[in-house]
Amino acid sequence: MQNTRLNTLVSGLGQQLKQELRNPWRRISVLVIALLFGIYIGISFAAIAGQLAYLDITVAALVLLFTEVVNWIFHRNRGNARKALWGEALNTFKLGLTYGLFVIAFMLGS
Repeated sequence: MQNTRLNTLVSGLGQQLKQELRNPWRRISVLVIALLFGIYIGISFAAIAGQLAYLDITVAALVLLFTEVVNWIFHRNRGNARKALWGEALNTFKLGLTYGLFVIAFMLGS
């Protein structure tokens, strides 16, 4: 790949972002944001699928597929996803998504 201005800018921004997220407090804040966004998406999925009653099974299958893929990526032995920020954020998002769906289920009493 050629070393263009855009390529240099994007790689420089990526390196700066990576350097900034090495700080433990910023890392924790990214994980908290991922957890809260997962809860929001879980509640949104339940509200949308609840309004459109014909999407219940489809949304449940997609959430189950997403959860299993994230578990496979995060818990396999070969990957370094546990140490990488994107892996931890993805797993935290999955936890928030599952928690949001459980909160809605308990609120509805089902």
